[in-house]
Amino acid sequence: MEKIIGTTIVAVCRDGKTAVGGDGQVTMANTVIKNNAVKLRRLYHDRVVVGFAGAVADSFALMAKFEEKLESYNGNVTRAAVELAKEWRTSKILQRLESLMIVADKETMLLLSGSGEVIEPADKIVGIGSGGTFATAAARALMKFTELDSRRIVEESLKITAQMCIYTNDSIQVEEIQ
Repeated sequence: MEKIIGTTIVAVCRDGKTAVGGDGQVTMANTVIKNNAVKLRRLYHDRVVVGFAGAVADSFALMAKFEEKLESYNGNVTRAAVELAKEWRTSKILQRLESLMIVADKETMLLLSGSGEVIEPADKIVGIGSGGTFATAAARALMKFTELDSRRIVEESLKITAQMCIYTNDSIQVEEIQ
C-alpha cells in the first residue's frame, strides 16, 4: 500500500487575530486522490482551531483526545496540550499515532508532536506538513513586509506554497479566531 501524503497547514497571529489555514490536497505516491480535503477542525465551543498533518485516522484520534483534555481543563489550550503530549508520549497505543497538530485559540498557538513536543512559536507563525516550511517562510516575509491581516497572510502563504510544493494545492480553507 502506498503512503498517503500531502498536507500544508500554517497559522499566523497578528493584531490579536489568529488564522489557521490548510490546503485540500491528499496524494498517494504520484497521484492526487483528493483535492478538497478539510484538515482543520473547530473544537471547544468553536473557540479552538486544530490543523493536522499526518495519518488521518491518527489525527482524528488525537483531536478527540485533545478535545477531552480541553473539556477537562475548561478550554485551557496550553494545559490541554501539555497533558495530551504527556499521554501521547507515554501511552503504548498513542505512541504509534503519526500526526502533527497546530492548536490555537485567541491567545495561544502551539505545535504538538508525538515526540512530546509542545512548542509555542516565538514569532506567532508556524507551519506543518509537506509544504509547512514553504508556507512558514512565505508567512514570515508577508508579516515583515506587508500590512496584511492574519487571514490574508495565511491565504497568500498557502497560494505561494501551492506554486512550489507538489503536495500542496490552492484549495484553501482558513479558520480565524478573534
